[in-house]
Formats: sequence, structure tokens, C-alpha cells
Amino acid sequence: MDRIVEVKKGSSRNEYKTLNARNILRHELLGLSVRAEGVKQRIEHAGEVVGETMKTIKILRNDGRLVRLVKDAYIFEFTLPNNEKVRVEGSALIGRPEDRLKKKVRRW
Repeated sequence: MDRIVEVKKGSSRNEYKTLNARNILRHELLGLSVRAEGVKQRIEHAGEVVGETMKTIKILRNDGRLVRLVKDAYIFEFTLPNNEKVRVEGSALIGRPEDRLKKKVRRW
């Protein structure tokens, strides 16, 4: 389910208003269901995103535990509201949530 998305210059602005696979890097992640797989270790977490900082994501796991994961060490699979699944490398998510909106993303 790996997705490579290209954002074309001159795309319509309406496309960025709703959360989809093309604009997930420029959108709010809080409240999304997520499954995180470790890049080097075979650790897996599943739950809901409840917090985000520049380098970490807080996940409320399905068993009720709250875990803080370093973005760079995981690959995240988010389930969007339309039940579409999108895989994103954690290194693409590094940065403050409010600053990530300003980043230019050509391809990921």
C-alpha cells in the first residue's frame, strides 16, 4: 500500500481543503487512526493520534496506553476519514505541525 504522490504546481485550492492522500503532509493529524511500524526494530503500535510535537507523535493505543514515538524511527500508516490508507515515512513529518503547512512538497 505504498503511495507516491506528486503535487502538481497550479493544483486547485479546493483540493487542499479536505484531507486526502495528496495533502496529508499539509494537514492536521490529530484524531486520525494510525498504525506505526518501526524502521529498524520490529515494533508496531496502533491507535489514534492525540498529540504531535516537532519530532514526536503521541498515540493513544487500542489497549489504552499512551505512547510517544519519534517520527524519524517509524513508518506511519494513517487511515483517512474516507477509509483510504496512506503510508508516510516519519522523516517526511518532521517539523512543527504549524510549520509543516508552509513546507513545499514536490514528491514523497
